[in-house]
Amino acid sequence: MTTITDPVIGSWYKDVENNLSFKVVAFDASDDSIDVQYLNGDIDEYDIDTWYNSTFDFIEPPEDWSAAFDNVETDDLGYSDTDKHTNPEQENMDISDVLDR
Repeated sequence: MTTITDPVIGSWYKDVENNLSFKVVAFDASDDSIDVQYLNGDIDEYDIDTWYNSTFDFIEPPEDWSAAFDNVETDDLGYSDTDKHTNPEQENMDISDVLDR
């Protein structure tokens, strides 16, 4: 069996032969490369010939498709100190400073 499904960015596929689910994350027609991300988070690349000679089939997005991102640290998101949202000028305020008198 060979793949008859075209690669579509954002669509999910299953490698029937190897029982692996993946999402197409990029397609570069200029060099015929198809970048995919497997359900476990690994990234891989296929060329057009390999794509159509493989056993890939279109599937619905898996229920746990975000599982590969479960171990992302806050620092990896590009920001830090998410729990502290105070104005530095207010750190030493007394409650009487904010109560109406």
